[in-house]
Amino acid sequence: MNIQETINKISFFDSLEETQKEELSNISKVKHYPKNSILYYESEVSDEIVFLVQGLIKIYKLDKFDNEIFLYHIYKNSMVSELSSVKQDTIYYFSNAECKEDSYILSINFKKFQELFLSKNILTMELMEISLKKTHQLQGILNRELVFDATAKVAFMLNQDLDMFNQLKRQEVSFMLHIQPETLSRVLKRLSRSGTIIIENGNVIIKDKESLESLFKGVGI
Repeated sequence: MNIQETINKISFFDSLEETQKEELSNISKVKHYPKNSILYYESEVSDEIVFLVQGLIKIYKLDKFDNEIFLYHIYKNSMVSELSSVKQDTIYYFSNAECKEDSYILSINFKKFQELFLSKNILTMELMEISLKKTHQLQGILNRELVFDATAKVAFMLNQDLDMFNQLKRQEVSFMLHIQPETLSRVLKRLSRSGTIIIENGNVIIKDKESLESLFKGVGI
């Protein structure tokens, strides 16, 4: 996979002309990360903005006892970097990132990216849109960790990340949501009895999305 092909796989760059994509390829590189490898650690500093081309990344933090606190997953065709400013040419990471599948990362020199594109108001709207989505995602994480009860946590994950819920073992889901496996089982049975979901061959299928969303929407407001 060459750099030009890689750039074409990232929808963030769809508005660029071919000459601009060539400029971008000159300041970019593609790297492969095997499954379970660490992309970066919390507090690291980078001079590159990175995108996930292919694979799956888990974002997490560690508490003072080194217990893992799951935050969210990043899927292919997404920006990974956590930007706190577009005026600085360095990027600070506030969490840890682990590749849960074989992954390909597009890395771009951030300073040159600013000079060639952002300073000319190119891709600024796209970057703003991503930043707003990440802010909304953070609000969801805060609710999940500080406000939601077990039922709201499960409903929120089913609504936001159903495919991942069905891929993971129930014990892994419990760990991510910080609830007991028995609690997860009881919530799923309750949702099934109410007709909100059905479970077929171990996979959850949402039957009543409105009822599911009512379990977490408005909570904490």
